[in-house]
Amino acid sequence: QVQLVESGGGLVQTGGSLRLSCAASGRTFSTGAMGWFRQAPGEERTFVAAITWIGDRADYADSVKGRFTISRDNAKNTLYLQMNSLKLDDTAVYYCAASRAGLGVWEREYDYWGQGTRVTVST
Repeated sequence: QVQLVESGGGLVQTGGSLRLSCAASGRTFSTGAMGWFRQAPGEERTFVAAITWIGDRADYADSVKGRFTISRDNAKNTLYLQMNSLKLDDTAVYYCAASRAGLGVWEREYDYWGQGTRVTVST
């Protein structure tokens, strides 16, 4: 089992920045890719970004490309999401996820999930 705990969410104005963190514990060596998903109010959970175990490849949703950066520090068992130039549409609960397989953009490809951290972007 892998446990994931997100942090770093909060209230930010449009154009601002936040950095989310996801601390992993347990059998972290069994994870392949890790990713971030988000769920806006009244909507389904959607893919945001993912990164391979060694960090050599990353993938992003079109809506966040150029603004968000995913990274990981395996020594600290921590995944990050740096979010810049935040927009109102970025308001959502952000979830960290870990996959035993490779890079994926679908929920079904991820085996472990955190509880989420809320990000609210306001004017």
